[in-house]
Amino acid sequence: MTPPALLLIAHGSRDPRHAATVAALVEQVRAQRPALEVATAYLDHCAPRIPQVVSRLTDAVAVPLLLNRAFHAKHDIPAALRAAGAGLPVADVLGPSPLLLAALDRRLAEAGLDVHSAAVRSRTGVVLAAAGSSDPAADAATRAVAAEWRRTRGWAAVEVAYASASGPRVPDALAALHAAGAERTAVAPYLLAPGLLPDRIAAAAGGADVLAAPLGPVPELAALLLQRYDQACRAAATVPALTA
Repeated sequence: MTPPALLLIAHGSRDPRHAATVAALVEQVRAQRPALEVATAYLDHCAPRIPQVVSRLTDAVAVPLLLNRAFHAKHDIPAALRAAGAGLPVADVLGPSPLLLAALDRRLAEAGLDVHSAAVRSRTGVVLAAAGSSDPAADAATRAVAAEWRRTRGWAAVEVAYASASGPRVPDALAALHAAGAERTAVAPYLLAPGLLPDRIAAAAGGADVLAAPLGPVPELAALLLQRYDQACRAAATVPALTA
């Protein structure tokens, strides 16, 4: 029996690096599960849009390329699917997950930080630099990720900063890390692809010793997308039994 396609729904951006990153991530997903059909649709700015893609899919599960359950997940994606006449199962957002923490570790290591050394981690404070949201629950989820990252890795401290919405900003978070006694500091963008907000974070991170790249097309993120897809498939399969 052919499994439903994985319909990856990304936000979209005018910055061409965004679509290039999504395409590279899709290739990672296909490499991990070659038999699975994977399609991509965008909410805004990029093509193809959701109506263009769902019209050619006979069976699919929508997987949002979103870190938190904020406005895009709660309202924009369901509304766009309804408008397209597509009653697809929708997977959960990506965060929180241990795989995201592993992806953050990977990006810091690539930037030159010895994340495998407990001694280095205990002397290093990290800024988890997120987009920010007007949804308090989404920001609380980001803070919970920061707390879990510190607890499981033994960082000297982890502070959250936001590139949009209200503060704290990256320089505020770096100052808090120094005040907490961190000997070295690193900034880790909690963002999926290059663009305006990662550029803003990078411009503000001049006081850090290490600046990581956005999460992007890493194996951990591809594995997490497949994990969310599988969970949604299992949930959809139980619906008839529950309602019979």
